[in-house]
Amino acid sequence: MSFFQLSLIAAVALLGPLLALPRKWHLPVVLGQLLAGIVIGRTGLGLVDSSDPTFTFVADVGFALIMFVAGTHVPVRDKAIRPALGSGALRAGVAAVLAAVVGVVIALAFGTGHAPLYIVLLASSSAALVLPIVDSLRLTGPKVLTTTAQVAIADIACIVALPLAVDPPNAGRAAVGAAVVAACALVLFFVLRWLENSGNRGRLHDISEDRKFALELRIQLALLFALSGLAVLGHVSIMLAGFSFGLVVSAVGEPRRLAHQLFAVSDGFLGPVFFVWLGASLDLRTLAGSPSMILLGICLGFGTLLVHGSIRALGQPLPLAVLASSQLGVPVAAATIGSQLHLLEPGEAAAMILGALISIGASTIAGSRAARKYSEAAPEAAGEGPKSGGPAGKGQSGKGPAGKPSEGGPAITA
Repeated sequence: MSFFQLSLIAAVALLGPLLALPRKWHLPVVLGQLLAGIVIGRTGLGLVDSSDPTFTFVADVGFALIMFVAGTHVPVRDKAIRPALGSGALRAGVAAVLAAVVGVVIALAFGTGHAPLYIVLLASSSAALVLPIVDSLRLTGPKVLTTTAQVAIADIACIVALPLAVDPPNAGRAAVGAAVVAACALVLFFVLRWLENSGNRGRLHDISEDRKFALELRIQLALLFALSGLAVLGHVSIMLAGFSFGLVVSAVGEPRRLAHQLFAVSDGFLGPVFFVWLGASLDLRTLAGSPSMILLGICLGFGTLLVHGSIRALGQPLPLAVLASSQLGVPVAAATIGSQLHLLEPGEAAAMILGALISIGASTIAGSRAARKYSEAAPEAAGEGPKSGGPAGKGQSGKGPAGKPSEGGPAITA
């Protein structure tokens, strides 16, 4: 990858903010970045090569940082998150049960024999897509918080379950890798909490701010990349490393200045690179000569909407239920692993991506509808009581969902 290509990627990523600029459209920034990648990537003009090692590595760094910031958006220190986690887990579990039924039906109808894989796909949610959408649309309130918990739980569970569904012989190795990453994240929590309670973190912050060293940013990035390296060695997604470390930082607390720095690094450069790479890696043209695979993709897409939309019966508003159906990371990983191991039928990988794109389109519309009712500016949101924040908190302004922290005090921000 050359500097000219990097310049092109940064330029086309501006399509995200441009599409999101009209407030009445309520479009998330992520959508424009994905579309830009599709246009210049494999499906479109072929101006960038998504398989380029440098491009892929930079995108992986962006993905790890996106999931880290997404994890810091979860207000772990907020007491409201506890009932939200229970409700979110219940909804994710019900969605998994419904996905089992729909997945088996789809596998039997198309005769692929990949029911376990379809079940994981239908049950999954993409925190990397949903949380940026929630943040960019500034959705807030208890119902949004519960949906966020549901998405996070479903995403982590499906990332762990994917190797079992796609590559059962290596599932044990992936499970061990996931356990190691989770254990290391837990150790980091106790270490960072001790540094916070002892006052060492505060002293480090004062020195860093006074001397302009950005020490906290450097240290957190070093820890994030080390945890991501463990995930790669353990054959698990770096999503698990980024999100778990984000939860750790959220639980310990971080100063507002660090939140501004993370926002600049993630949303200003590495995040857009990841979403452009993701769009560029999709090859939708492979579906043209396979009507049955097109139909499979449609069934997977609408099956996902059916599974998650049915959660409305548990009291979840339909726009938020459809928003939770957004998926891409798990389908992309499934398509990649399945293609590398030659486990999928011709066109089946593209069919899974088509199903994911259908869910993204539906969740974009649902996000627009949800913004009219659950955004910070919406009257309905103001009437829901205290804003517990979460990913809908004021991450872009650097204020944590727990409130308005002082510059040096701990806060849950992104």
